Amino acid sequence: MHTSEAITGVGVTDLVFGVPLWLADTNCWVVRSASSSSECVLIDVPPEPEKVAALLKERSLRVVAIIATHGHIDHIGGIPALVERNENLDAHGRQVVPVHLHPADRHMMRDPVGNSGMLGQALVEAGLSTREPEIVEDISDGQIISGAGLRFRAIHTPGHTQGSTCFLAEVGDLPPLLFSGDHLFAGSIGRTDLPGGSMEALMHSMEAKILPMSDVTVVLPGHGGTTTIGQERATNPFLRDIAS
Repeated sequence: MHTSEAITGVGVTDLVFGVPLWLADTNCWVVRSASSSSECVLIDVPPEPEKVAALLKERSLRVVAIIATHGHIDHIGGIPALVERNENLDAHGRQVVPVHLHPADRHMMRDPVGNSGMLGQALVEAGLSTREPEIVEDISDGQIISGAGLRFRAIHTPGHTQGSTCFLAEVGDLPPLLFSGDHLFAGSIGRTDLPGGSMEALMHSMEAKILPMSDVTVVLPGHGGTTTIGQERATNPFLRDIAS
């Protein structure tokens, strides 16, 4: 397990850090506020929950909410096992950590194996739980999700999947942070050739909701390194037609 490099353009901070995990180096983002040294929120949990749990223990952090940017297995496959761990259960063995996911992708959480082909079988072979968590809360466009002294504004950006959602947050004195999942990457965009994908929808979401953001907004994607809205507006080849 290794922690990603410091967030580009923001500098070294222990408030936000990413861990690339599983087959596609999917980023699991760990976020805490300056006012809450022991609580954190997770953005996406790839199918390596033990590594996520070890990281949280190493940093003496307790997860109070999990936010999923979309329902693909490399982003949600570790959620059931993580929320079922003893430290995330109450005295009666019930889940206490809520999971937030757009309802259009809820079917992927209900049946991660059936919706993921051979990758889903990898969960079974690894012995990971595939049960839908007890607490899965639907999210809607513009909704505020709170936890650990933080507020995340949901921005529904269909295209990569029908329920694909980005999350905008302000953390301490850092610039605005956009957790973009597989919608926007450094120099690229999310693929749209999987079930539920649509290039037309993705580009509309990008033009209407993402590119109007401030240039200084830091983008923390589901894969790869960080970037900024300004950098992508100026250099991303997929955005040239709509950014001009």
